[in-house]
Amino acid sequence: MELLRPHSLGLPFRHAQADAAQGDIEKARSKGDRAGLRFIGWIWHISGDLPLAPEQSSDEAMDKLIPLFRQPGTSYERTGDMLTFRKKDPAAQDKMSVFDDGILRIEEAVTGPVLRYHLTSRILLLCFLAPLLFLSFAGLAIVTGKFEKAPTEGTKKTKDKVLPQNPIDKFLGAPAPEKPKKDGKDKSEDDDGKPSPTPGYVFAGIFASLYFVGRILESRLIKALFKKKLLES
Repeated sequence: MELLRPHSLGLPFRHAQADAAQGDIEKARSKGDRAGLRFIGWIWHISGDLPLAPEQSSDEAMDKLIPLFRQPGTSYERTGDMLTFRKKDPAAQDKMSVFDDGILRIEEAVTGPVLRYHLTSRILLLCFLAPLLFLSFAGLAIVTGKFEKAPTEGTKKTKDKVLPQNPIDKFLGAPAPEKPKKDGKDKSEDDDGKPSPTPGYVFAGIFASLYFVGRILESRLIKALFKKKLLES
């Protein structure tokens, strides 16, 4: 009978250890991804919960919510007490057109059954990122203006030189010729063409306001919409 080598006896055990280690790594990575999503997910994710009406079953609640997803460009799937949906090019009259996808689930809580929802919105994400983009444009305008300012100042120094005076006038004691003064029109022409950071700041402020108003408003509107549907007779 062939004798088994010592290292061959430990091979399955080593494979088991390697698989377990790989599983731990994947679990840790998945946990880290979820933690990172929770840290920044509030930017474009909206979550909440609503208690069901007294003596209202989960089937009744889902039946009242489903009409919200029977809209053009919306696909949904219901599995028991959970409903998932996705929107692509929704109609303008769709009351949930701002959301791209989401999950609605009815769960049991201490006080009774509740509707929990988790929705995502690409529009909110774009409104959050837009101010950063316009602020970068403003910063670029400032940097460009500094580079253009150096040769302009050199040109001004050349223009500020004393104008030459006729030797005869100088001998007779006549005053030196004065440099013609620039009027307001000339000054405005000098300023034309120079990049200004002001438009970037203005648009950044507009989109920042749109984001914060929309983030608060949409959260309240969707909760009110779900509540209205659940209470319909």
